[in-house]
Amino acid sequence: MNKKLFRGMFAIAALVATSLACNLGAGGALLEDNFEGDQNWGIGSDPEYSVSYWEGGLRMEVFQGNFIIWSTPSEEAYENVHIEATVTGNAENPASAFGILCHQQVITDSYYYLVATAGGEYAIAESALAFDDVILTNNDDWATSDAITTGKDSYRVGADCGNGSLTLYVDGQQIASVADDTLTSGVVGLLVLNWDEAASADYTFDDFVVTKLEQQ
Repeated sequence: MNKKLFRGMFAIAALVATSLACNLGAGGALLEDNFEGDQNWGIGSDPEYSVSYWEGGLRMEVFQGNFIIWSTPSEEAYENVHIEATVTGNAENPASAFGILCHQQVITDSYYYLVATAGGEYAIAESALAFDDVILTNNDDWATSDAITTGKDSYRVGADCGNGSLTLYVDGQQIASVADDTLTSGVVGLLVLNWDEAASADYTFDDFVVTKLEQQ
């Protein structure tokens, strides 16, 4: 399977810029959302994808192969942050991945994404409009990590974005880390990609939180 087929093919799930006053976290969180209050995240659907509030979570479905979608809570920019969310798979599709978007640039649409699969694969990548995505890990390719338990129904995915580096976590375990300071701040969000032309990707995210990283 060529996991680079999705590069440059994407859909934006409608950015919204509503007030986040009800989602501002306590206890040091910059932002948190359990998706049971105000609907601040971008939602929408078309023949290729659907993003919706569903059973107390944010459900993201991709019906087309070689396609990537994301949703964000606002256009507010964050820097030097740790981001986490719980993700549950609603349908088995090993040719799909879930994860975190960070440092998205509203004007140029550049961003980083840190993703994993239920099959134990992962990637940290940079995307830019009109350019092929660059996978920053494993010499521009996907890799497999024994630290990702395969076949689970749900995972806690996390990302550090800041201080000149990007780090992916799954269930509290550090999976990979790379140095990159091309983008230093931007919008945060959640992301799903699908390579399979014959099957849909279907994940629900919950318990989203953004906290500040310590300065190095």
